[in-house]
Order: sequence, then structure tokens, then C-alpha cells
Amino acid sequence: MISYVTLGVNNLTAAKAFYGALLGELGGKNLLDMGRIAFFGKSMAQPMLAVCEPFNKQPANPGNGNMVSFQPGSKEKVDALYHKAIALGASCDGAPGQRIENTFYGAYVKDADGNKLCFCHFG
Repeated sequence: MISYVTLGVNNLTAAKAFYGALLGELGGKNLLDMGRIAFFGKSMAQPMLAVCEPFNKQPANPGNGNMVSFQPGSKEKVDALYHKAIALGASCDGAPGQRIENTFYGAYVKDADGNKLCFCHFG
């Protein structure tokens, strides 16, 4: 049902490098770059993440409660993505760990613009 999710950024070049390297770990790549917006994913037919300079030309800022979550397929891959994001300059917003026993394992970071990302595994 989801076509794409957009995150506003203030440094598009840096955001494209960050998300290109991070989502490359999941088989994603920059599928479409239109100047002020770039779409990352596995194919245009699957859900994508877009990073963009805001259309209104005002500074980008994250919404309170907004978050994008990625499900890489295992707890080990959650840990790997978390550490990759930190190495790429993200800040910790919740180290990897079991949040709900036998149900939800997650890790949280914020990118350079303060956008919150989650890496999770259900089970």
C-alpha cells in the first residue's frame, strides 16, 4: 500500500550519501534523482524512501512522532544497520535491544537532520 515516504533534509548531497550507503545494506539504491528529491529502494514497484529539500524552501525539520522503520530480516541485521548508521554519522536514539519479549526487537537512530529511523525485527 505504501508508495514512498519522504524525509526533508537540509543537505541533500550528504543525505543521498548517508541513505545510499545505509540502504545499500538492504539491497536498496538510488532509483530516481530529480534534483531536489531522490528516491531509494529496490525497484520503483516497491515501497521507497525519498529524501528532499522542502518544496517551500524553508529549513527541513523532523516532525515529532514521525519515524521510518526498516525491517532487515533478523536481530543480527538490526544490529548491523544500527552500527552502520552510527558509523555514517547518525546519533543513537535507542540502542539495539528486545523491546517486547518474544515480539519486537528494535534499534533507533536520528540522521543528521534529526529524522528518526527504526530498524526492527518482529519475533
